[in-house]
Amino acid sequence: MNAPVNPKKLIKGATGDWEIVVGMEIHAQVTSQAKLFSGASTAFGGDPNSHVSLVDAAMPGMLPVINEECVRQAIRTGLGLKAEINLRSTFDRKNYFYPDLPQGYQISQYKSPIVGEGEVIVDVPETGETITVRIERLHLEQDAGKSIHDLHPTMSFVDLNRSGVALMEIVSKPDLRSADEARAYVTKLRTILRYLGTCDGDMDKGNLRADVNVSVRRPGEEFGTRCEIKNVNSIRFIGQAIEVEARRQIAILEDGGKIDQETRLYDPGKGETRSMRSKEEAHDYRYFPDPDLLPLEFDQAYVDDLAQHLPELPDEKKARFMADYGLASYDAGVLVAERASADFYEEVAKGRDGKAAANWVINELFGRLNKEGKDITQSPVSATQLGAIIELIGENVISGKIAKDLFEIVFTEGGNPREIVEKRGMKQVTDMGAIEKAVDEIVAANPDKVEQAKAKPTLLGWFVGQTMKATGGKANPQALNEILKAKLGIE
Repeated sequence: MNAPVNPKKLIKGATGDWEIVVGMEIHAQVTSQAKLFSGASTAFGGDPNSHVSLVDAAMPGMLPVINEECVRQAIRTGLGLKAEINLRSTFDRKNYFYPDLPQGYQISQYKSPIVGEGEVIVDVPETGETITVRIERLHLEQDAGKSIHDLHPTMSFVDLNRSGVALMEIVSKPDLRSADEARAYVTKLRTILRYLGTCDGDMDKGNLRADVNVSVRRPGEEFGTRCEIKNVNSIRFIGQAIEVEARRQIAILEDGGKIDQETRLYDPGKGETRSMRSKEEAHDYRYFPDPDLLPLEFDQAYVDDLAQHLPELPDEKKARFMADYGLASYDAGVLVAERASADFYEEVAKGRDGKAAANWVINELFGRLNKEGKDITQSPVSATQLGAIIELIGENVISGKIAKDLFEIVFTEGGNPREIVEKRGMKQVTDMGAIEKAVDEIVAANPDKVEQAKAKPTLLGWFVGQTMKATGGKANPQALNEILKAKLGIE
């Protein structure tokens, strides 16, 4: 995609500027109780080889049977990616030998995938840009098992619990031009999958992994030779791997060398990529239609029914938050990044000031949760409690400063915010006479400051601070400012 080159995205080499070109293959484990072609469990954490059927172990005569739930989840994902759904697709055998692939081939989809071209709209926080990443295809395939090399000095072990688990491979076009864009793309894609409930996106468990294709070129030139960085299981590592690999390729090219097309691994400990094997082409896998599986066919009515029951997705939710609650694009984007956060915000904002609710959820609650290493599902403050704090501010029962103290009490001790305010005497002083008395005492005690404030009205803040201190932070800020201006003769 030859869009105009953004100079900020270029990497400066010894001989001039270079542009990174990135395409990604995301392997997302389908959320389902059973595997793609067998009834074995997909539960994580079982004893080795405890979730293995005769089909997964490739016993002679065992035939695969498609799991309809996995098909439904793939179609729903395709719809979420605004992609073409193919009413007829086929399964192929992708042949390669590996110890944890007992069949000697992987059942995948090659020429006729279940989902065709789509797109993902991505906001890139670092640049403020919004980019469109084109999706080339989504196909279903089975996962391999796991080889374990560190339990014995001379032998490796094989765990087939993952063997046959359903994966969606989501292949993008080479539309990404920086590590920042790649990170933002994976983050957005993960959010969409989680909203749909088609993949939990848990990268720690290997349920979402990325193969990252990286090449470099002079701005505006043809694509260079790409290298694939295999199985990167962290969004942070994806960004690091792209930066490291791009600089490795630039150094080779500027030294007069050429890039070999190969598969590489990223080592985050050493901050380097290393060669794994030469990159295979499609013909190396000897793809052919799987003779044990009929073509996968369904009608448009089946797709339409699934489309009708999709949840509201992040882009639509963000647009609605901006329209209904008057939120800025950035704030709405932060709130919809996780479905649980968006739901929490809506409960807080219901019948209240949407902008104030967003400010409290994003700045106070999210900030405090990040400090504690918690997410919204672990919040000690409920939406009802936070909504009550916002109501107390709106009713002028407490000031913004008292509200922060109240929030801290609710976060650490719990309780009903209204009852806490009553019991602890936290109501702000709205009695003009009481505020005026406190102001008079401070003015009388500081005649020099009074003269300075008359000459320099910005010193009014000092009097506000002193009065707030004298009233325990309870003076109504608006009333206090009006009284001070009158007493000091400041317009």
